[in-house]
Amino acid sequence: MDFDPLLLSRIQFAFTIAFHILFPTFTMGLGLFLIYLEGQWLRTHDAFFLDSAKFWSKIFALSFGTGVVSGVVLSYEIGLNWGEFSRITGNVLGPIMSYEVLTAFFLEAGFLGIMLFGWNRVGPKLHYFATVMVGLGTFLSAFWILSANSWMHTPDGFRFEDGQFFVTSWWEAVFNPSFPYRWAHMLNASYLTTTFVVAGIAAWYLLRGRDQEFARRTFRAAVLTAALLAPTQILIGDLHGLNTLHHQPVKVAAMEGHWETGPAPFTIFAWPDQEAAENHFEIAVPYAGSLILTHSLEGEVTGLKSVPPDERPYVPIVFFSFRLMLALGGLMLILAWYGAFCIWRRHGEFNPWYLRAMTWASPAGFIAVLAGWVTTEAGRQPWTVHDLLRTSDSVSPSLTGAEAAISLTLFAIVYSALFGAFLWFLLFMVRKGPDDRIPRTDEERLDTRSPAIYG
Repeated sequence: MDFDPLLLSRIQFAFTIAFHILFPTFTMGLGLFLIYLEGQWLRTHDAFFLDSAKFWSKIFALSFGTGVVSGVVLSYEIGLNWGEFSRITGNVLGPIMSYEVLTAFFLEAGFLGIMLFGWNRVGPKLHYFATVMVGLGTFLSAFWILSANSWMHTPDGFRFEDGQFFVTSWWEAVFNPSFPYRWAHMLNASYLTTTFVVAGIAAWYLLRGRDQEFARRTFRAAVLTAALLAPTQILIGDLHGLNTLHHQPVKVAAMEGHWETGPAPFTIFAWPDQEAAENHFEIAVPYAGSLILTHSLEGEVTGLKSVPPDERPYVPIVFFSFRLMLALGGLMLILAWYGAFCIWRRHGEFNPWYLRAMTWASPAGFIAVLAGWVTTEAGRQPWTVHDLLRTSDSVSPSLTGAEAAISLTLFAIVYSALFGAFLWFLLFMVRKGPDDRIPRTDEERLDTRSPAIYG
């Protein structure tokens, strides 16, 4: 049996990057959450914040460790499967990824030990400094990785010479045209995803009547935060979409299932036919697409037929993944705003069905992130560097189909085992719950306000 090394390499990279992205997404959100919790403890000396910080820092450590293991593999994979891509773009992307290791990973790995094991060994302010450094590391990690990824979508600050890219302006390369929108979109998505995980775990405790003080305060804070982040994500997403329309109009056409250039409807549902270059079973609102994308009913939107068939992305994947992301974003907005309404009008009394819905919605942010990632990465095909380097020209020339099939199989087995181990330890930590020192009543909490107890 003959295997296509290009197709298998694409499947392998999609699989490994989809697995890896889950963990940085979670640790970025948890990093900021830990800074907030420990900062509040230093300000108020309320034991709730200290015990919460300890509980969530353990989950942070588990997620960080799994993310590091799954991420290290990617650099080797790029060298083995995507040797041509590495050779052609290495002068630009190599230093950017090195900056990520030198700054972000150094901060995360260097201060993680103090954050986890320094509670009784260093002073509270020094410990908080370590927590801030770890959170800053996740922030910088997203900065460099999103910069490199954005450069592939909107390359800038380079010259192409002797079959390789060379940097002419690091400022323009790092702060390429789509980077600010992509970075803001990813950061907010990470924070929103984390709030739903935190709210889901707290809702699970509330439903089972355990750790009520911890669960009630955590759930209220997470729901209110999500109520602010969800509409913010819609606003950032709209700005990101307008930027994509300007620089990658064919990708937007694939997202909308829009084939002809001209005024565009907003397609609610359709079955895109790649071969016939048309939609079947289409349900659309006329001119609404132009209104959203150009702020004009008659605004012209570039269609997929503006480029040859071999320069179009595979539309069904982009079209449906985009709608899945939108649907989950709408669901999270409704759930978060309903929770905020309950806090406002019902003084924090939640129906059991709502708590169950929030528990089941815990992974909604992760699925939305994966759907958005598929939309943006499948939408730029057939290019690895937009309009300059094709994916088919990026694969390693010496790679055989059999080698690609073997490595894909091994990655599937190892990553499945790694994910199973992560879930087992995560559920173990959640079932164990926060420290027993969490005060159960107001009187107990007042008795434990002294930081000396925890120092």
